[in-house]
Amino acid sequence: MNRLARRCAGLLFTLLLAPLASQAAEPQATHEFSLDNGLKVVVREDHRAPVAVSQLWYKVGSSYETPGQTGLSHALEHMMFKGSAKLGPGEASIILRDLGAEENAFTSDDYTAYYQVLSRDRLAVAFELEADRLASLRLPPDEFAREIEVIKEERRLRTEDRPNSLAYERFKAMAYPASGYHTPTIGWMADLDRMKVEELRHWYESWYTPNNATLVVVGDVTVDEVKGLAQHYFGAIPRRDVPPAKQPLELAEPGERQITLYVRTQLPSLLYGFNVPSLATAKDPRDVHALRLISALLDGGYSARLPSRLERGEELVSGASASYDAFKRGDSLFLLSAVPNVQKGKTLEQVEAGLWRQLDDLKKNPPSAEEVQRVRAQVIAGLVYERDSITSQASTIGQLESVGLSWKLMDEELTALEAVTPADIQKAAQTYFTRTRLSVAHVLPEETAHE
Repeated sequence: MNRLARRCAGLLFTLLLAPLASQAAEPQATHEFSLDNGLKVVVREDHRAPVAVSQLWYKVGSSYETPGQTGLSHALEHMMFKGSAKLGPGEASIILRDLGAEENAFTSDDYTAYYQVLSRDRLAVAFELEADRLASLRLPPDEFAREIEVIKEERRLRTEDRPNSLAYERFKAMAYPASGYHTPTIGWMADLDRMKVEELRHWYESWYTPNNATLVVVGDVTVDEVKGLAQHYFGAIPRRDVPPAKQPLELAEPGERQITLYVRTQLPSLLYGFNVPSLATAKDPRDVHALRLISALLDGGYSARLPSRLERGEELVSGASASYDAFKRGDSLFLLSAVPNVQKGKTLEQVEAGLWRQLDDLKKNPPSAEEVQRVRAQVIAGLVYERDSITSQASTIGQLESVGLSWKLMDEELTALEAVTPADIQKAAQTYFTRTRLSVAHVLPEETAHE
């Protein structure tokens, strides 16, 4: 494609994106209020279909856990479906299924959330079921004895029997030397083996309280009807003091760390992680938004730098990626991964050198304004399309609130991304892509261990 064609294509993409960005720049009607017991409620109106999503987020996850007691947050998530004062094990799920609702739950480093997607006129059912288990969860020992075995099998299937997942778990434990993010969300197997139902009872009583939760409702609703339902079903649940929870701050420059792992894989691979701030911990938010654009600049589709330069250009890798989670409660990681092109005889050492050439290029030469605009357009388009879903809108609100930020940032981030300049990108690269912040994992096939 010649220069004129590239400019025309870029202009066309910008023109196509403009209506989307304009539409996203107009915030939807969103309301927040709190009940007397401390439960925060955020309501976002979206009247395109007679459907609503209800999500209850608790500010607790694996980063809150201590050595020897890992996996508690995830195990409690499982047990939340095992009965309450009103219902027996699994009965709440049967009720929702008969209503045609979708329900599930998830646990992360920073939060645990439960959700239902259902007809707007059945929202009261979701509230009643969620309030019931918040107020009166049963933890039957026989149910726990069965469920902990399910959790251990889940760990085997999702981590221990999946070489890449196992390698990343070990890598993450090294990459976060000072914060609770080194703990796997599902927990270490030794801790699952010795977990007691009494520990889950204590965890539930410590963290599952209205003043440590956020109720998010998005869909064909009004704030007045949600307020009435929230007060009716949640208002009488008493608040309790919660333990102090400090941000998972990391050593700014822990020093270069490296690990070699042998797993059941056919191809070697490389993991790079730089210790960087998140939006919740950064002194300057521009650094965070610059890192978001760097991730897309390196790995944002066919024309991004890693695939165009290292994969198709130098034929150095058969695949490479970049990622960065800006929305964590504590400090984050900027991740790079790559698989050498073994058909061309390329090695991990050559791949490392290739990655550093790309990082050094960013540090020495700011990207062109044209490249930044193209990458920014891709990122914004992805955000706009993603938030066409009411579930995605609710999840963004819940995540922001649970990590100590405000839901209002979701209506402000397009402006923040638009403000990032090529100089901001160069500055972020110079600041954070250093060996003193770097963790490296060489992931090798098991059969090479003896070499």
